[in-house]
Amino acid sequence: MSARLTPGDEAPAFTLPDADGTEVSLADHKGRKVIVYFYPAALTPGCTKQACDFTDNLDLLARAGYDVIGISPDAPEKLAKFREKENLKVTLLADPDKKVLDAYGAFGEKKNYGKTYMGVIRSTIVVDEEGKVEHALYNVRATGHVAKIIKDLGI
Repeated sequence: MSARLTPGDEAPAFTLPDADGTEVSLADHKGRKVIVYFYPAALTPGCTKQACDFTDNLDLLARAGYDVIGISPDAPEKLAKFREKENLKVTLLADPDKKVLDAYGAFGEKKNYGKTYMGVIRSTIVVDEEGKVEHALYNVRATGHVAKIIKDLGI
């Protein structure tokens, strides 16, 4: 488990396949701000709520200069199903080996009902135009999270 990122850190570079298998890199977004959010699993209630909230606010975020990328350990095929079923507009990337999740501190020890296990820590990292971490939010809630980000970013 890697350390969590803090504002001012260099955002770890990544290249991952999207829902169509096309490679997408953080470097593709240089010069724009990027909201990178990490979620446990496509097609689950909380993750669906969060992805739909980002999709519903995508135009507002884009006008403010932000791109949105969602990353989970799901395979591209599952992401494609998720995108189609929920009519999602956000870019969804697959990280099945969890290397990017780990690099961003979004994979680690979790506790649920007294059990400790390794899993995806729902997290959102805002990266500035230069590739530096502007905001690092960990253990966020799926519901209401997008509205909080919009408020925190002053959009």
